[in-house]
Amino acid sequence: MHPIPHLSLPVHDLAASRAFYVDVLGCHPGRVQPDCVDVWFYGIQVTLHHAPDEVPAASAGRPRRHFGVTLEAATFATIVDGLSARPIRWVCPPSTERAGTAHEQTKAMLADPSGNAIELKTYVDPQAALEIPPP
Repeated sequence: MHPIPHLSLPVHDLAASRAFYVDVLGCHPGRVQPDCVDVWFYGIQVTLHHAPDEVPAASAGRPRRHFGVTLEAATFATIVDGLSARPIRWVCPPSTERAGTAHEQTKAMLADPSGNAIELKTYVDPQAALEIPPP
């Protein structure tokens, strides 16, 4: 078995959160329990826990605490185009940084219904930008 990354997030409303991750972000649904549900976010098992008292208060600007995924450029564009037609809260709308360099990246950050920040990225050259060591 390959390792499966896991992330646990507190949410206000399990049904609304599951609908967001499955219907809006396109995650595959996973197990459902009375106080939590799983969704599969690009190979990460994300467990959404009904824990409204643990949901962090909204912060101004770009939050440091977030999670996300780096995608192929075409996949990133398809997802962002699809999100643009939905009533979501962009924390940071799509933008490109370091254009024309090996570290060029296009990214966007949005919030789930409980305010958990999710970052989507694409790099022109992921090996260079992320300084991934050779195999």
